[in-house]
Amino acid sequence: GFFQSYAVEVEVRDASNATCLYAQWMMSFSIKYETNSSDYKNATLSLGSGVTHNGSTCGNDTQAALLAIQFGEGHSWSVNFTKTNETYQSDFITFTYNTNDAAVFPDAKRKGPITIVVKDTMRPVQLNNVFVCHNTDSVEAENVTQIFWNLTLQAFVQNGTIGKKESRCDADTPTSAPTVVPTAANKTTPSTTTLSPAPTTTPKPMENPVTGNYSLKSGNKTCLLASVGLQLNVSQDKPLLININPKTTSADGTCGNTSATLRLNDGNSRFIDFIFVIRNASASLRKFYLKEVNVTLLNHLNGSVILSADNNNISKWDATLGVSYMCQKEQTLEINEKLKINTFNLRIQPFLVKENKFSIAEECFADSDLNFLIPIAVGMALGFLIILVFISYIIGRRKSRTGYQSV
Repeated sequence: GFFQSYAVEVEVRDASNATCLYAQWMMSFSIKYETNSSDYKNATLSLGSGVTHNGSTCGNDTQAALLAIQFGEGHSWSVNFTKTNETYQSDFITFTYNTNDAAVFPDAKRKGPITIVVKDTMRPVQLNNVFVCHNTDSVEAENVTQIFWNLTLQAFVQNGTIGKKESRCDADTPTSAPTVVPTAANKTTPSTTTLSPAPTTTPKPMENPVTGNYSLKSGNKTCLLASVGLQLNVSQDKPLLININPKTTSADGTCGNTSATLRLNDGNSRFIDFIFVIRNASASLRKFYLKEVNVTLLNHLNGSVILSADNNNISKWDATLGVSYMCQKEQTLEINEKLKINTFNLRIQPFLVKENKFSIAEECFADSDLNFLIPIAVGMALGFLIILVFISYIIGRRKSRTGYQSV
C-alpha cells in the first residue's frame, strides 16, 4: 500500500478528566527530497501503530488548543485551534519530518529534522458541533503534500460531552439529485405498449484537454514556465481518459542548478511530477531534457492509491539550455503498461527563465516536419501552376501559327 496508514484517535482531557479535544483521522505524507547525487526522490511517510500525543492541550477563551502527535523515527505533526463566541477553527499546521530516518529517506543529502508550517483551510465550525470529512483533502507546501481522510474532530468540547450535530466538509456534501416522491400529479401508470429498442448511439470522442499555464518561482523570480494540455490514459481495469483541468490544478516544485521538478495537483487527488535535468553539465553546449515522470492517483473517498506509476528513464523534450522546448502536436509519454500521458500544445522551459517569459523555442520533430512540408507543398503548387501557364502558352502559339498558314 503506497499510502497505507493507521487511523489515529486522540482524546485530550482537562484537569477534571473531562474530554476537551477529540479527533480521529487518517493521514499520510508525500515528500520530495534531495539525494547525495543531487537527484530528487519521492518519499512516502505514513503513521504507524506507535503514535503518541504528548503536548496536546485543551485551550480556552484566550489560549489556543493544540492537537499534537509524534510517530516513527522523530516525526511529529500538530495543529492549533482558536475559538470565538460561536465557532472554532484550525489555524496552522506544523509538520516536522526527520531525514535521519534512512528507511523513509534513503541517501538523503540533508540530514536532521525539517519543519514546515502551513495555514490550514478549514472553515469555522459551530461550537458543540463535530466536524466530519470522510473525503480526501490535501495541503501542499515546500515539497510536502499532506493528505487527510476519514476525519472526525471537535475542539473546545463543552462539559466533556462530544457533540451530536455534525458539520460536514464541502467534499462530503451529496451532489445527486433529490428523490422525487410520487404524487397524484407526477405518478405515471406503467404502459403495456411494446417499445422498440433505443437506437445505439456512438459515444462522443474525448475532447482534447484545455491548455494550462504553470510557473514556479525562486524568491521573486520565475524559474520555470510550462504551458501544456494534459490527458491521462489509464488502462487499469478498463480504458479511461482523464483530462487535467487547469482551473483546479495547482503547481509546486523546485528549481535547481542541474535539476528541476514541476508537481501538479489537479485538486481531484491526482498528482503528476515532471523531473528535468541538464545533460553534459560541464560541456560548453548544454541541454535539458525530461528525465522522469511520477503519477499518483488516489481514491478521493478514503485516500487509498488507485494507481502509482513512475518512469525515471524517459529522455524526452530535450532542448538547448536557455531556450524553451515546444511541441504543438499531440505527444505520448509512456509511464508504464498501465498509464500513458498525452500532451497537447506543449511549451516548457525549466531553466534560465528571463523576464518571466519563454525564450525562443526549439520545436519538436513533428512540428518542424510540418513547418518544413508547408513551404514544399506551396512551392509544388506554384511550380505546377507555372507549368500549366507554360503549356497554355505553347498551345496558344501553335494555334496562332496554324491560323497564319491558313491565310
